[in-house]
Amino acid sequence: MAAKMTVPRIREHKVSAGDDPLVMLTAYDAPSARMVDSSGADIILVGDSVAMVVLGYEDTLQVTIDDIAYHTAAVSRTNPSAFVVADMPWMSYHVSKEETVMNAAKLIRAGADAVKLEGGRRRLPMIEALIDAEIPVMGHLGLTPQSVNVMGGFKVQAKSTKAALDLVSAAKSLVHAGCFSLVLEGVPSPVAAMVTEAVDVATIGIGAGPYCDGQVLVLHDVLGIEQRVLPKFVRRYADFHGEGVQALAKFADDVRTGKFPADEESYQLHDDVVDEIKLYGTI
Repeated sequence: MAAKMTVPRIREHKVSAGDDPLVMLTAYDAPSARMVDSSGADIILVGDSVAMVVLGYEDTLQVTIDDIAYHTAAVSRTNPSAFVVADMPWMSYHVSKEETVMNAAKLIRAGADAVKLEGGRRRLPMIEALIDAEIPVMGHLGLTPQSVNVMGGFKVQAKSTKAALDLVSAAKSLVHAGCFSLVLEGVPSPVAAMVTEAVDVATIGIGAGPYCDGQVLVLHDVLGIEQRVLPKFVRRYADFHGEGVQALAKFADDVRTGKFPADEESYQLHDDVVDEIKLYGTI
């Protein structure tokens, strides 16, 4: 088993220093966590994307802290070598510092090694409160899905000079507040490169180009399980949906034609027992 990934190892992981890029993938249950960990990924994200790819919602706003804790516990029970980060969902860190800390503690108790939350400077008091409570925090800037209504949809961010410079400044603020890593989502490659160069912690991109210190994608996108949406930044490495439907259709056909179950999938009795049962059945 590989050595457990840790906060200091992630914080200090910089491609510019010669490190290989970090690999982060989502997982929401024990089977997917085992797959991700066996693949050699560095970080497992129990993302609020569970709302869309597992729970059937249209966006991430419906998922609750209890939902994330439930799925985090399932992932952590596999004892992965990968570092486990749990998303703090919408309204779990927006009301008060006290509520933020208690919600984050629920995820840590469920097995997370750290929490991730979205947003820039407005989140600094919450981040500082979490750090004071000894809870590691991963920041998330750029396209922040929990702000989809404010942003007017899932749109690329930091496309103007001012917005790009603001993003760099916000990244520095989050790191100064104690974030050990930053996710950069839906920003132009040059902007992600600027942020990565400006901060001394690892940046992990999703739709942010190749110049980050790592990359993250949703498991269901990588494996081709999710079919409804294919963002520009996703590369599918398998077609689990298509192959799965074919396999299930073959099963259905075998059941309907009597090919399943065959003798090798059925339990048998010794002939003497069968004869005895038949004898007693006639009495």
